Amino acid sequence: MELIQIAHIENGYKAKFGIPRQSGLVGVESRIVMEKGYAMPEAFRGIEDYDYLWLIWGFSKNVEKPFSATVKPPRLGGKIRMGVFATRSPYRPNPIGLSSVKLERVEQDEKHGTVLVVSGADLLDGTPIYDIKPYLAYADAHEGVRSGFTDDHEFKKLEVVFPTDLLNQVPTSERDAVLEILQQDPRPGYDKGIDREFKIAYGSVDITFVIEKEQAKVIAVRRI
Repeated sequence: MELIQIAHIENGYKAKFGIPRQSGLVGVESRIVMEKGYAMPEAFRGIEDYDYLWLIWGFSKNVEKPFSATVKPPRLGGKIRMGVFATRSPYRPNPIGLSSVKLERVEQDEKHGTVLVVSGADLLDGTPIYDIKPYLAYADAHEGVRSGFTDDHEFKKLEVVFPTDLLNQVPTSERDAVLEILQQDPRPGYDKGIDREFKIAYGSVDITFVIEKEQAKVIAVRRI
């Protein structure tokens, strides 16, 4: 079976490091730009009546690795192995991702035709999209369910310490996104507890930060 790319995503995530580990964690807006032949308005008739969409997409920037039956989830500190099919690891037999995103609005672009503006995506800028489906609350939402090892490992946001002189170097339109990304603690699990500097790239800036206790402290900002 051959997958056909029907769209790609455009946003400020310029590097894999710093992208939220799941969709819906950071409310950054992204644009879904359709490929030629898929941007006609009639293909989206009725889509405005849905609040959320499912995106089926490809891990296009993954380094090819041989199949491994077990992986080390970041939520477990990158030290405990779990079965690959019991995780959402990006390294899978088929490099396919599934994300639930909020549909913010539908735009008609003079150059690209129909464009979907969504929030909460966990996709790298330029990621290919293979399909778009509506999220159905009656079928897709399940109350009182178990979530495996994530139930026992509470996710805690970091406090962000961002000196005013450095924050002023970040464009106003990108500040909320940068702050939310830092709150999510983008470090790999195996780097937790290691005293060193980290960098994330978002939009037009590189952010250098360190972690002290439960704080992410920004120490440098560089325009890309």
